[in-house]
Amino acid sequence: MAANNRRMSGKKGAQVGSGGQRRKGLEGKGPTPPAEMRKGHKKNRIAGAKAKQTMRRPAPRGRGGKGTSEFVVGRNPVVEALREGVPASTLYVQQFIDNDERVREALQLAAERGGINLMEAPRPELDRMTNGLNHQGLVLQVPPYEYAHPEDLANAAYDDGVDPLIVALDGVTDPRNLGAVVRSVSAFGGHGVVVPERRAAGMTAGAWKTSAGAAARTPVARATNLTRALEAYKKAGIVVVGLAADGEVELGELPALGGPVVIVVGSEGKGLSRLVGETCDHRVRIPMPGGAESLNAGVAAGIVLYEAARRRR
Repeated sequence: MAANNRRMSGKKGAQVGSGGQRRKGLEGKGPTPPAEMRKGHKKNRIAGAKAKQTMRRPAPRGRGGKGTSEFVVGRNPVVEALREGVPASTLYVQQFIDNDERVREALQLAAERGGINLMEAPRPELDRMTNGLNHQGLVLQVPPYEYAHPEDLANAAYDDGVDPLIVALDGVTDPRNLGAVVRSVSAFGGHGVVVPERRAAGMTAGAWKTSAGAAARTPVARATNLTRALEAYKKAGIVVVGLAADGEVELGELPALGGPVVIVVGSEGKGLSRLVGETCDHRVRIPMPGGAESLNAGVAAGIVLYEAARRRR
């Protein structure tokens, strides 16, 4: 009877519930992460090993050499870089990260592109890699850019049976200006951009983004000495035209733009350096009725490239 009472009493009165925990446990936890992100999975171990090898391996040097790898940090910058097609070798994701919309998009974009290692890392490791920057749990490793040699740009044009149309940058240090010039060169049928090896902007993630994908089609060459590279172009029969506010010739009056030409653009503040200016065959000015003192490198290059492309039709 006592046993029966205990059974009966268990059905009466308030019951101790789960507090909704069972129901919450049945709720979805979002899409299954890629195999590379699942701890213990074979692909996760392989991705981790490849990422470590990439960080230890010294960058080989080609004809134009390679730049250095860099990191894009932060959730929005990483997502934007992946959207814009910035080359990437590894996406590092902080362990136990809050899986918000940007994290999910970054993982999805990396998986869709392929060739990007996905690797989990503890926060202290990401802090060390980024020198304490606010990475928000996402770090994208951009591999070194493989530069062409200045000769390669002219040779590629001649191989196609056309006159070279090349832009050289003298003292341009903003990667966004470099990216804008690369975009203009691609738009107007140019054959590439030459930058000095030192004290100049290189093909960073910022330059890639500004180029809006054109950097994948238009080579950038790096010259150990820009003056010597321009002299080599001159010996090969290519006219070197420098842009200068006090140039002796107005843009519309220069017939040389219709043939093989290298357009040299200086920095917005200082213009062409002395040696580079002396190396140019012509110093050309862009007429500006509005009275502006100067144009940034991307705009100036775009104007001259348009004029050159118009004459080549």
